[in-house]
Amino acid sequence: MNYQALIRDVPDFPIPGVLFRDVSPLLQDAEALDSVAHGFAKLIDLKNVDLFVGIESRGFIFAAMLAAKFNKGFLPLRKAGKLPPPVLQESYALEYGQATLEIAPYRDGKKRVIICDDVLATGGTLKASISLCEKAGYSVEDILVLIDLTFLNKLTFKNQKIKSLIQY
Repeated sequence: MNYQALIRDVPDFPIPGVLFRDVSPLLQDAEALDSVAHGFAKLIDLKNVDLFVGIESRGFIFAAMLAAKFNKGFLPLRKAGKLPPPVLQESYALEYGQATLEIAPYRDGKKRVIICDDVLATGGTLKASISLCEKAGYSVEDILVLIDLTFLNKLTFKNQKIKSLIQY
C-alpha cells in the first residue's frame, strides 16, 4: 500500500520552517489503517510484548490499535499533568521547544513493552520515552513509528535502525 499518498504535508506548522506530516487522511482510511497494523506486526515479535506504549497523542492511536488487534495491553505516555500520581517524568528538547512526558510506574514485575509513535523527527521524544519506560521498570523490547524522517536523525535502538513503515 502507498502510505505516503495518504500523508498530508503541512508547511510551517507548528512553527515556521517545520514541515508537518499529517497522518489524519491515513487514519480515515479503514483499509490503510488495517494495513498499518499488519505492517507493524511484521516488523516485531509479538511473543516478546506485554504492552504497547503510545506517546501522546498520535502514538496513542497506533499503540491502542495494536494492543486491541493482537490482544496485548496499552500504556499511555502522557504530557505533564495529565496522569494522576504517582508518576515519573522525563523532560526533553523538541525541534521547536521543550516538553515533558509522564508515566505510571509498574509495580507487579517487569513488563515487556514496544513504544509506538507517529513520527520520528530528531529523536528527542523517543529517547525520553525509552528512558522513562526503563525508569518506571518496563523492559523496552522495540520501537515502532509510522514515519521516520531519516534526514533529521540517525537514531538506533539495540544497534538497529528504528522500525518504520514510511521513510522520508
